[in-house]
Amino acid sequence: MRDVNKRLADVKEKLEQKIRHPYLLKNIGSPLIDEDKLLLLLAVLEQLNLPESKLEKYAVTTMLVQIALDTHELVSNEKLKPEDLKERQLTILAGTYYSALYYHILSKLEDVKMIRSLATGIKNVNENKITVYQKDPEAVDTLMRSVRKIESSLFDRYTEQLDDPDWGEFAANFLFVKRLIAEKELFMKNQSSVVFSAMKTILYPSNHVNEPSNDQQNHLLIAYDKYLDHTIQLLQKHASKLPLMNGLLAQRTESIINQHRSAAITFVEEG
Repeated sequence: MRDVNKRLADVKEKLEQKIRHPYLLKNIGSPLIDEDKLLLLLAVLEQLNLPESKLEKYAVTTMLVQIALDTHELVSNEKLKPEDLKERQLTILAGTYYSALYYHILSKLEDVKMIRSLATGIKNVNENKITVYQKDPEAVDTLMRSVRKIESSLFDRYTEQLDDPDWGEFAANFLFVKRLIAEKELFMKNQSSVVFSAMKTILYPSNHVNEPSNDQQNHLLIAYDKYLDHTIQLLQKHASKLPLMNGLLAQRTESIINQHRSAAITFVEEG
C-alpha cells in the first residue's frame, strides 16, 4: 500500500496540472483544491481495491467534477458593473471547462458506467442546490438533508459500492460537518451564508427581507448548533467503526471536530 501522504501529493499534482490554464489563471486565479475531500476520496477508493492507475484517474476526475461544481457556486446573481461582468463570465466558463476535462479523461478510459454514475451524482447535487438556493424547504430538517446531499452525492457513487455502510455514513457526515462549520464561520463574520439565509427564511418568514435581530441570531445559532453537534456525534460514531481508516484521515477528522469546539468556546467567552 502506498504512503498516504505520497499518494495525496501525487494526485494533487496531477489535478493541478489538469486545471492549470494560463488565461484563467491570469484573470480569475487557480481554483481551490479541497485537500480534505481529496484525502477522503482516496481513502474510499482504496477500499475498492482498484488498480493504482485507475484509482488515481477516478480521484482526479471526481475532484474535477467537484471543482467544477464549486466554481459554478461562486457565481452570484447580483447586479454587477460592466467591468465586473467579465470575471463572472470567465468563472462560468471555467466551471464548464473543468467539467469537460472530467468527461475527456473518462471517455479515454471508456468507462461508461462511471460516467453515468457520476452524472447521477451531479444531478443530485444540482437538484438539492436548487432547493437550498431558492429557499424552498419548509422545514430546517429538509434544508439540512439537502445541504448534506450537496456535499456527499459524488462520494455516494463510490461508498455505495462498498459492503461497509459505515464508510458511507462516515464520508457523508465528514463532508457535512465541514460545510456546516464553513457556513457558521461566514455567518459569525457577518458574511453571506446560504444555509443561514435559508434557515432565517424558514424560521422567520415574515422577516425575510430584514436582518435578523440579536435574539433571532442567537436562536438561529442555537438551532444550527444542534444539527452540527448531532452530526459530529454521528461522525465520531462511524469513525470508531472503521479501524482500518488511514491515520492521516483520522487526524484530520479530529482536527475538524476540534476546530468547531474551539470556535464554540471562543463564542461563549466573547458572548
